[in-house]
Amino acid sequence: MKNFGKVYLIGAGPGDPGLFTLKGKSILERADVVVYDRLVSPAILSFCNASAEMVDVGKMPTHHKVKQSEINKLLVKFAQEKPGAVIARLKGGDPFVFGRGGEEALELIDAGVEFEVVPGITSAISVPAYAGIPVSHRGIATSFHIVTGHEKQEMQTCHSELYETKNFSSQVELCPLGRSTKGGVEESSISGLDFPALAKCPGTLIFLMGISNMEMISRRLIECGKDPKTPLAFIEKGTTPYQRTVMCTLETAGETILRENVTAPAITIMGGVVELGNTLAWRKNLPLSGKRLVVTRAAKQAGGIASRLTALGAEVIETPMIETRGVEPRVGSLDGTAADFADLSNFDVLAFTSTNGVDSFFELLFRAGLDIRSLAGKKIASVGKITEKKLLERGIRCDYVPEDHTGEGLGKLLASKCLSETQCACHSELYETKNFSSQVELCPLGRSTQCEVEESRILLLQGNLADDTILKLLPKATRWVVYETLPVATLPDWKREAVAGADAVVFASSSAVENFMNALKLPQSTEGAASNLSAQRPHLAFSIGRLTSATAKKYDFEVVESEETSMDSLVKKITEYYAV
Repeated sequence: MKNFGKVYLIGAGPGDPGLFTLKGKSILERADVVVYDRLVSPAILSFCNASAEMVDVGKMPTHHKVKQSEINKLLVKFAQEKPGAVIARLKGGDPFVFGRGGEEALELIDAGVEFEVVPGITSAISVPAYAGIPVSHRGIATSFHIVTGHEKQEMQTCHSELYETKNFSSQVELCPLGRSTKGGVEESSISGLDFPALAKCPGTLIFLMGISNMEMISRRLIECGKDPKTPLAFIEKGTTPYQRTVMCTLETAGETILRENVTAPAITIMGGVVELGNTLAWRKNLPLSGKRLVVTRAAKQAGGIASRLTALGAEVIETPMIETRGVEPRVGSLDGTAADFADLSNFDVLAFTSTNGVDSFFELLFRAGLDIRSLAGKKIASVGKITEKKLLERGIRCDYVPEDHTGEGLGKLLASKCLSETQCACHSELYETKNFSSQVELCPLGRSTQCEVEESRILLLQGNLADDTILKLLPKATRWVVYETLPVATLPDWKREAVAGADAVVFASSSAVENFMNALKLPQSTEGAASNLSAQRPHLAFSIGRLTSATAKKYDFEVVESEETSMDSLVKKITEYYAV
């Protein structure tokens, strides 16, 4: 092979990102170019390398955004122009199951481009499974057959005039290829099907891409001897939150499509196994089924809540609004709050205000040649339960966690534990001995001496964008910037579209709300006017706390606030809201 880029033909599966393969995800994370189809879930696109060139060649029924022949050439072009690049061709389902992956592969071979096929889970099996319909079942169906309900577009081009007039029977001579046009466009577009053989097949029949032709397919199967009462199911948008199953019989297929407005993407499954769907359907019972939620937490933090919401049936669009990165030891932010680990012994209390602060602090600690033993004897404070849990994962139990899980709450809690200057003056002997409980009567001011720390020996571990809320309550405390927070400037088009179609946004901080609204803005030049934000995002927001709620309300969100500032409470509130 020449020094070209390499193309990976990747099956994205039926829609649920949980069904995407680990190999496919690994390739997307390092891909330089991603060429994707319409049916690829936005949640799967979230796996892509942030710097990848995203190329939408999505196809709609009866309308190809980019023709297949052009897609073939596009893959070759990217490979030839980008030596050593990873080009991901992301296709719904499996590339070789009516996915035209073979055509793309042949084009690549002709051009001398190296390629690899990464299979995906085909919708023919997975979608029925998500509807509770096994494609095979002992005593009912011992085989299953996957059939295309729509053949190559080129087979239809010679009948364009006939399709417009719908007068087929009298114009057979108009077909330049000599094909019969009797029966209409549908018969010409699936002329390769052996209806007599399919009608006699005792197993399960699964039709892909055949909704527009299903009335004719059903009629032809009945004409060839298949039982008109054969159970049949249409499954729309399978494995996504919007999955819908419509059941009927072979003889009522056409009228059911019209009455129930069955639309693509949908598969058709017929046979005795369909009736098992009445008993085995499981996905429809998930509490968040049918909901698309935008999670705005940072990428490193979103996994926990995202996976839990997905398990409850929601489609989660991870849209982190900030990017965090560590800082170099002894290099602080503009306010001079440098992290100097030579001074660590000067502090008795370490106060963590975020999970990012926990991760970044320990990374800096190790890079400074120290380890957890450096914290011996120090008290640990956490702003809330989430950060407390992160510390516990590192084997550290917190001494102080405020009931009000905010910076203000943490500041007030620590202030209540501190020694004031006047206390220091009247308790000098006590502070030296640290024997307070037995000498309360020695305080001439009548103050309690149950104080635990000196304010000047408190170390706040925060990001560069942290406000001064805690410092105002603890003016003698020291602040180290252990990580930098960079807001996400804008959203790519594919994610903007996904957000626009979401049911709600999940916010875990005030900054996430602000950054989310800023990222939605379009340039003033777009369509000649500023972006209309209200038309681009949901109006329902789930908030983790009162400060976040206040910011969301500022932007006219309808806010549902969790009972506690924890992910457990937030997930519970989301579930309860949609259960009503």
